[in-house]
Amino acid sequence: MKKILTIQDISCFGKCSITVALPIISAMGVETVILPTAVLSTHTMFQDFTVKDLTDQLIPITEHWKSQNIEFDAIYTGYLGSPEEIEIAKKIFADFKKDDTLIFIDPVMADNGKLYPAFDENYAKLNAGLCAHADIIVPNITEACFMTDTEYKTEYDEAYIKELLDKLTKLGSKIVVLTGVSLSEGKTGVYGLDTTTGEHFIYQNDRIDATFHGTGDVFASVSVGALMRGKSLKDAFALAADYTAETINATLKNPENPWYGVDFEATIPELVKRL
Repeated sequence: MKKILTIQDISCFGKCSITVALPIISAMGVETVILPTAVLSTHTMFQDFTVKDLTDQLIPITEHWKSQNIEFDAIYTGYLGSPEEIEIAKKIFADFKKDDTLIFIDPVMADNGKLYPAFDENYAKLNAGLCAHADIIVPNITEACFMTDTEYKTEYDEAYIKELLDKLTKLGSKIVVLTGVSLSEGKTGVYGLDTTTGEHFIYQNDRIDATFHGTGDVFASVSVGALMRGKSLKDAFALAADYTAETINATLKNPENPWYGVDFEATIPELVKRL
């Protein structure tokens, strides 16, 4: 059985980060090891949430793993809350990466043209440096713009997306995949570039007029899980895009209106069937 290490925070309530990655990747038949960077009572869209930073525990935990000869087939990073955590992630890559270990980075820090409140442009540059160690990165357009000093646009064409992809490859990652790309009315999806072949790939599905916290975590978790199950790049990202859309649609039908996250639990059986 393949083994993935995921490094990100735990929001005890709210369906994001590790509380999404652990059940989804495990359901896909891949052992999921967690390294929590912090524990939050809820995600940050709630008011008055509590947080316990665990940065000082990351090295002791991983040193113990090294003493036990624990190895990973993939390392997947999500939200990293500080420059120190970015530096620790680099050390973990160096300590645990084998020739065939996949480094998968979701540089979570921005959306809709703006950085999240906790971050500044220096943090974006540090995240760009982290991406240099990746095999695959999956930024959204906003994150890509901050990491490459590119003007953010809400209206763009395919040439703009390809320019962003080219700039992202210069960070050092082998494969770059932009999320939230819309090149035609009513459609959205991913646009990627595999530098090992020079091939671009695109996958689009119907845009859903709704926004939920944690959908990026759902997408990234399914992507890395599918790759560990032997799916091709195109098939893995198509599955992730479709599953994310299906989960949003299922959530919209829920009369309880769970605004804080998506009902991925209801759609996991369909995900497993598609593997």
